[in-house]
Amino acid sequence: MAEGSERKTVRVVAAVILKDGRVFATQRGYGPYRDWWEFPGGKIETGETPEEALRREIREELDTEIRVGDLLEEVEYDYPEFHLSMICFLADVISGHLVLREHEDARWLPPDRLDEVHWLPADLAVIRHLKELMKREEEL
Repeated sequence: MAEGSERKTVRVVAAVILKDGRVFATQRGYGPYRDWWEFPGGKIETGETPEEALRREIREELDTEIRVGDLLEEVEYDYPEFHLSMICFLADVISGHLVLREHEDARWLPPDRLDEVHWLPADLAVIRHLKELMKREEEL
């Protein structure tokens, strides 16, 4: 990248879908990070709120309607190609069956198995926070 040029920022949202003490993880089926694991979601379009973008992305990617819950974490991460600004929300499935339209694979992972998949670097900060949250919920 030339000195003085601005790095491209990509603004995305991600759904941390929890059910029965497990979290829904998806494996990318395309692009330079193919086969890496992530929370489902995608880019925020012009004029959309993050919550609207997340509902739209989950509908498009997974043929599922979600309820967007509390903000879990905001992550800023520098990939070699771009800067990622990611807003992660807790979410619940309202209707649908999480059909994989863009992803290669998906799993429901309990907290003690979250490290068994190869997460995208930006998602690792969310994993740490999520483990703490799920541990606290188990203790209640």
